Amino acid sequence: MLDLTRLATLREFGMRGTVAATAQALGYSPSAVSQQLAALEREAGVPLTARSGRGLVLTPAGQRLVARAHDLLATMELAQDELTSAGGKPSGTVRVAVFQSALLTLLPAALDELRTAHPRLRVLAVQSEPAAALADAWARDSDLVVAEEYPHHSAPHHPGIVRRPLLRDRLLLAVAPGAAASSLPALSQAQWIMEPAGTASRHFAEQACRTAGFEPDVRFETPDLQAHVAMIRGGLAVGFLPSLMADLAGPDLSTLPLPGDPHRTVFTATRESSRLDPAVAAVRDALERTASGR
Repeated sequence: MLDLTRLATLREFGMRGTVAATAQALGYSPSAVSQQLAALEREAGVPLTARSGRGLVLTPAGQRLVARAHDLLATMELAQDELTSAGGKPSGTVRVAVFQSALLTLLPAALDELRTAHPRLRVLAVQSEPAAALADAWARDSDLVVAEEYPHHSAPHHPGIVRRPLLRDRLLLAVAPGAAASSLPALSQAQWIMEPAGTASRHFAEQACRTAGFEPDVRFETPDLQAHVAMIRGGLAVGFLPSLMADLAGPDLSTLPLPGDPHRTVFTATRESSRLDPAVAAVRDALERTASGR
């Protein structure tokens, strides 16, 4: 019989690619990871890894076992959730990965509700961009993800990850109060602040400007939307903001609608195998109630 803990270690190695990265992900020492892989190989009776330079790679047998390990761990998670769901009120720890504007605007109210309704529930939240967060959920590093998709840009899809819509968030043009701007084309000579190149929001912003007939002069680049608000508020730049952040900024910003009334989609994602976990469901439901009030 193959040891499930060692199978989980092999699965992590298959995803991370090195013993060092696997050790870091699991909180083990590299030597402990090597020992677990060696012990699993003895149990299996066939080579699961092979030397490649100074590191290890999976053998074909190891690759097949990693694929099975995904299914086995999902089955065990589902069995655990079935037991937990029969035990009463939500409890335990839920690890949430959430992007910045949802962390600032949706999560606080949801956590306040959970603190009263489910005092035995512990939520650990980390700010994470959608692509990384969804990969972490698939890798079982997080239990629930709050992610976003911009128009014509789909966030990555992973097997066994189930999405539920949370809200549609209007995208707006943001300028300093009193700025003489009536439309996007009128800002063709302005200084812009945008998120880093390669992000869906940056691509959306650049395409919006190009469709309006100009190439934006991007003077400031940061993923921190609070910095965007500060620079726009100070009249140092103009930019695009989702309504969640524009509402948080309040009257210190002026906003203008964009052609076509574009929206981003905010959604939650969980593993299919955790669908019966009452703790995960409680956090997701609290977020949905918070979003429905916006």
